[in-house]
Parts: sequence; structure tokens; C-alpha cells
Amino acid sequence: MTSGRGGCSEIVFVCENGHQYPLCPIAVSVVGEIITASLYTSPHGATHVRLIPMGVGYRYAGRGIWLDGKRENALLNFGKHSQIACTIQSS
Repeated sequence: MTSGRGGCSEIVFVCENGHQYPLCPIAVSVVGEIITASLYTSPHGATHVRLIPMGVGYRYAGRGIWLDGKRENALLNFGKHSQIACTIQSS
């Protein structure tokens, strides 16, 4: 499935601010975990993010942005003072 945003829309973070942020896998582990990905924060701009093991939940972090979550709920952080609640929508 494609979205026009980097050619993927399998995993999309739908956030309280009314925006949708597709997470486009680059590398996936043998068990299906996304290790690295592009997180599209604008129609033509993506940030490279990497999975950081957290024990419970997950964190994808890149330059100036990180996404903390557990199951389908996540918090998207654009720096220290901007945090947006999101849910995962998968197709």
C-alpha cells in the first residue's frame, strides 16, 4: 500500500494535532520488529529513526525527534517542550 509520502502507509501515527505521521520501515528484524525507519513529519520530509529497546514499550529516536509508545498508544516528541499523543493505525 502506498501513500505518496515516501511510498508507504502500513504504519501511521494518527495524532491529537490532526496530523498523520507514516513510519516507513528501512530494516526489519527476523521476528518482524522495525529496527530503522523513516518517520514522515511533512509531505516531503522524513527523519531517520532507530529503535531503542526500552524493556516495556518502544522508543524510536532520531535527530530532534523521538516517539515513545506501548502497543497502539504513543507520544511524539518534537524536542523537550512539544509532545503530542498519538495512536497507531495500521493497514
